[in-house]
Amino acid sequence: MLAAERAENERLRQIIKELQRHRFGRRAESLPVDQLLLGLEEAEQIEAEGFAAEDTADTAKREARARKRRANRGSLPAHLPRIEQIIDIPDKICPCCKGMLHVMGEDRSERLDIVPAQFRVIVTRRPKYACRSCEEVVVQAPAPPRLVEGGIPTEATVAHVLVSKYADHLPLYRQAQIYARQGVNLDRSTLADWVGKAAFLLRPIHERLFERLKASGKLFADETTAPVLDPGRGRTKTGQLFAYARDDRPWGGIAPPGVAYHYAPDRKAEQPLRHLQGFVGILQVDGYAGYRALAERNAVSLAFCWAHVRRRFYELAQSGPAPIATEALQRIAELYKIENEIRGRSPEERRTARQERSRPIIDTLQPWLREKLALVSQKSKLAEAIRYPLSRWAGLGRFLDDGRVEIDSNVVERSIRPIALNRKNALFAGSDGGGEHWATIASLVETAKLNGVDPYAYLADVITRIVAGHPQSQLDDLLPWAYAPAPLKAVA
Repeated sequence: MLAAERAENERLRQIIKELQRHRFGRRAESLPVDQLLLGLEEAEQIEAEGFAAEDTADTAKREARARKRRANRGSLPAHLPRIEQIIDIPDKICPCCKGMLHVMGEDRSERLDIVPAQFRVIVTRRPKYACRSCEEVVVQAPAPPRLVEGGIPTEATVAHVLVSKYADHLPLYRQAQIYARQGVNLDRSTLADWVGKAAFLLRPIHERLFERLKASGKLFADETTAPVLDPGRGRTKTGQLFAYARDDRPWGGIAPPGVAYHYAPDRKAEQPLRHLQGFVGILQVDGYAGYRALAERNAVSLAFCWAHVRRRFYELAQSGPAPIATEALQRIAELYKIENEIRGRSPEERRTARQERSRPIIDTLQPWLREKLALVSQKSKLAEAIRYPLSRWAGLGRFLDDGRVEIDSNVVERSIRPIALNRKNALFAGSDGGGEHWATIASLVETAKLNGVDPYAYLADVITRIVAGHPQSQLDDLLPWAYAPAPLKAVA
């Protein structure tokens, strides 16, 4: 009884440490790049302030730094418009002989300028024509189709609202405040109406995007919470956004990367079953049991994520002395070291390297975990961390036999981060329909970003083409990876 009480106390202490670290400490295993950059920004600003003070006091240092900046500065993009300013001398008479001076050359420099975003009004005029002989005849060009019939926004304006909301994480009420500063008073409900109409228009592209992803032989899957307002109860309910991603670039695949989100009101296993109906191949996931129903159909093989295994031992090692957890982390780190070396190689090369170098580590890790499990209390957090990989061992080892499979599901977890940022800023979706709009537009925005396409230019073009009557049979031409922006010409 005493041993059981001590084991339970140790387990509760561990839980308290985890909660304290979750509340007050850093949860990520590595320092996120964006957080690191925030710290560097402050240091660089302080350094620049010091240089400015030195430049003011010492002319030689100011000139030396100016020469260094000119030597290291790259050329500005050629497609940007150039506005030339000529700074000339007021008098072209030689100060020596009083003859006329002639141009022998010039110094040319370029600086980056910015014009803040401005609203403008597109005035469409449609003249009416009548016949002097036939009074009944009136001829006029038909009005061009619009996304919002009778409304004021252009398709580009709606695209800007969508990108601001789903890519830059600005809720509609904040956008309305920004617009009001320029004297354009748009109610938040008006912006919401535009978003709803655009989401309805873009839904077929979202569906086609997911069809193309499901046709792949390998996908990543993950899910995250999506708080949704529940007016009947006066509070929010917890919906789910499921993410299904494809990224074959680590092994040189030619299929373009993409991600499709699907909103669901719950996290039941029937949701991924419904979403992935017809999918055949390898699904890389975390430990969520809802995906196991897919594997039972024999059409889907599950590959599990070593990052989730590592995370459990990391939490134990961060909370205090934990020799078993620390050694587990070291063994897993060897696997990741090998993965870093073979990233970008062909599937055959990756498989060969894994069989020669990673398999021995995996083969010795499993008996070591079983040995350590027998030495610790079965109710402890360490025992839970050890049982997690042991219960998923076949799926964790699947990457050894297939060079297309990654060691973890970080690809899709990176696609979840924008959803979390949007959730943090918007707090919740207004309804289940709002959650579906979120999934539709975020899918296109994030897929465009994965393919190096400007989401604003893409959405503005696609909405315009659909409104103009783009054939439903040619939706593949509207997918983000098929978008080809018109070449921009330099302005002399």
